[in-house]
Amino acid sequence: MSSKVKWRGEPLPRGRHKLPAATVRDSQRARIVRAMLECVGRDGYEATTVPQVVATARVSRNAFYELFADKADCFIAVCDQTGEEMLAELLELAAEPDWVRAVQEGMRRYLRWWQDRPTISSAYLLYLPTVGERALRQRERQYAAFRAMFADLARRARVEQPELGPLSELAPRVLVLAITELVAEEVRAGRTARLTELTDQLAFLAIKLLADEQTAARAQGQAA
Repeated sequence: MSSKVKWRGEPLPRGRHKLPAATVRDSQRARIVRAMLECVGRDGYEATTVPQVVATARVSRNAFYELFADKADCFIAVCDQTGEEMLAELLELAAEPDWVRAVQEGMRRYLRWWQDRPTISSAYLLYLPTVGERALRQRERQYAAFRAMFADLARRARVEQPELGPLSELAPRVLVLAITELVAEEVRAGRTARLTELTDQLAFLAIKLLADEQTAARAQGQAA
């Protein structure tokens, strides 16, 4: 990967200024997080260094270490922010009155989210697993949130379709792992720009596992 990073942080005014300390700190943190994302997305996690990040963010090393313990701590903060932003967008669909429609629209938003953010996609999906135990704990927190979301959709399905049988305990786990790895595989293969082409197939899989094949086939027919 190229070590050239296009984005650079816009520094605060030099010298004396009247900005509150909290404003300065928030600005520095936002620029460092963005710089870490840009550097890792283009060069990979191993090749990214703290000096590279602070130069890109246009902050001092002292500012970096006042906010983060080390490179891994900063990268995990990037991943936390990424997951929270995505989940917030998906949870807006809780108001969708039809659970099948919520799955279909949620899958479209999920894939579009990664597709529209190729730098984040590379950084989060490809490099997070290489960072170590702290990163794996971060990923598990995100997986748990997605499992809970799928379990809630399954409960809604059984309210709307009382004839459905009990949900397999494995279904939410299988969906989270399968969808995440499939999207990572597409990103790894350089097909990030085509992720939304998987929407119908992944929505079918999710509806089938959360309900049954008949419901999934019916939903697919309605969407066609």
